[in-house]
Amino acid sequence: MADDCFAHPRLAAIYDPLHGDRGDLDAYLRVAEEFGARRVLDIGCGTGVFALLLAGRGVEVVGVDPAGASIDVARGKPDGGRVRWIHGDATDLPPLRVDLATMTGNVAQAIADPDTWRKTLKGAREALRPGGRLVFETRDPARRAWEEWTPENTREVMEVPGIGTVESWGRVIDVSLPLVTFRWTYEFAADGRVLTSDSTLRFREREEAERDLVAHGYVVDEVRDAPDRPGREFVFVARRP
Repeated sequence: MADDCFAHPRLAAIYDPLHGDRGDLDAYLRVAEEFGARRVLDIGCGTGVFALLLAGRGVEVVGVDPAGASIDVARGKPDGGRVRWIHGDATDLPPLRVDLATMTGNVAQAIADPDTWRKTLKGAREALRPGGRLVFETRDPARRAWEEWTPENTREVMEVPGIGTVESWGRVIDVSLPLVTFRWTYEFAADGRVLTSDSTLRFREREEAERDLVAHGYVVDEVRDAPDRPGREFVFVARRP
């Protein structure tokens, strides 16, 4: 099940305007170039920002996401027809043979259920060609990022074209490590409607993620830093032998 911030049509429509700065994707574009990836599986592609950046560089991309509303937004974008979009997840993919599989942003952490996580790693591995790589990031739990997720720190008011003024803010509603649950609230000035979306992230220790990868047949080549968030993220580079 996808969170409402991705699955509700009204929230999916404002996701990109509210998250306009996607400088974090630059590192993934460099990874695709570094490994010479010509075929990429974008797991948790959301509204398709990264997939379309790759497609614009001539890369063959498959984007998969469980949120149908987000997939609809992605399909409707200019050049949306250049990407193969799949409404689903990595646990049940068609036969693929990609050079690179990615989980950008919070995707890996959003797969909080251990069984679904194991099936995702298995599905990604099966989609990779031998020698292909899986790259994803997860926050370092030691940095306790959730302590910054307060209404005061997260409140934002934005004018969204065609929709009007939207005010949004987040707050943590439960910390039961390794799980952290938070609620995002959206208020639409045009009609006064208020929508909320609850999300749970799993804060995996580096050793846990490495064990999971090895257990599912990967070789962990490297654990990098996120260049735009030094000291805050683990970026795993794992390879299918």
